[in-house]
Amino acid sequence: MALKTSAEAPIPVHEVSRLIGGWIDRLGAVWVEGQIIQLSPRPGAGMAFITLRDPSRDVSISVTCYRQVFDRVKDVVAEGSRVVVHAKPVWFERGGSLSLRAAEIRPVGMGELLARLEQLKKTLATEGLFAQERKRPLPFLPHRIGLVTGRASDAERDVLHTARERWPAVSFTVRHTAVQGVKAVPQVIEAVRELDADPDVDVIIVTRGGGSMEDLLPFSDERLVRTVAACTTPVVSAIGHEADTPLLDLVADLRSRTPTHAAKDTVPDVGEERERVRELRARAWRVVNGFLDREERGVTEAMSRPAMADPYAMVEEREEDVAFLAQRARRTLGHRLDRAEDELEHTRARVVALSPAATLRRGYAVLQREDGHVVRSAEEAPEGAGLRARVAEGEFGVTVSPRA
Repeated sequence: MALKTSAEAPIPVHEVSRLIGGWIDRLGAVWVEGQIIQLSPRPGAGMAFITLRDPSRDVSISVTCYRQVFDRVKDVVAEGSRVVVHAKPVWFERGGSLSLRAAEIRPVGMGELLARLEQLKKTLATEGLFAQERKRPLPFLPHRIGLVTGRASDAERDVLHTARERWPAVSFTVRHTAVQGVKAVPQVIEAVRELDADPDVDVIIVTRGGGSMEDLLPFSDERLVRTVAACTTPVVSAIGHEADTPLLDLVADLRSRTPTHAAKDTVPDVGEERERVRELRARAWRVVNGFLDREERGVTEAMSRPAMADPYAMVEEREEDVAFLAQRARRTLGHRLDRAEDELEHTRARVVALSPAATLRRGYAVLQREDGHVVRSAEEAPEGAGLRARVAEGEFGVTVSPRA
């Protein structure tokens, strides 16, 4: 229930602390997993003090336990150990602090960690995060490489030295992070996201040297694996030695056996590329020379043929044939023209014979009235009507006289 307070009616600090303690006391005991980052078993004290941190996030909480609870595991746990604690939240009213009061502490064994990793591996594989088709190819020659590694580590030195020895012009953007312990996961995730967001970075290398199973656990963290899977920039994983296979190796676009191999897999060797260019030029020169030799032989063979040695022979052989055919064509065309001319003359004679002008020349005339109508009967030319008579050599007017 919310307290009714105001600036005029506040409650004292001890009352607030008491109320908070009352709310927390209602919480039951819980099982908590974490990594011990600080352990203070004070000699002679009845209590042991532990700081427990989340392995993948920068969150920690204090844990207290009675001496006899800690004595049962003091020989198998130390700073850096993963443990499972059965504890109840406790609020200290005087100092206003929260801690867990542990009734039981169980170390997380290697077998249990491996079983959890195997289960996580199956889950991520089912989601397709390890599928080969989602892996992106690395650029042939990256201009800038993002490197995530420990500060002043052998892995950093191996990558930088090997890469610059192979291609001196290559440049790096280095992000130093913790590579083991509780701070490793959040720092590596932040570095990978920063490099992935940088448009100048063409490929990202995440690397560290070898170590124990516990040292390499951050690189099997689910949050880190999903972060790498979401990257748009190709990621190369080079964690530990060849036998080490954290989950980061499976989700990365390329898994390199060692940090040195990561540099070799990412950066081409300038000497090898120069030799390859020389070989390609020599091969191209041989191909071009071979092509020219074949074409030259072909031209020589073509020129040695009779048709090319004496090209006019074929023309001379066909000269008489061409002349004969031309003469024959002229004769045929002449005959056709003569026949056409005769037919034209006959047609012309028939047309002239049948034309009205020929009839007029024989003494006939055409009579027309003033309106141009041709007179075809006597009824059309009444007495006294004026007519126009057209003859072969002109025309004249006539008047119709009385009929006898």
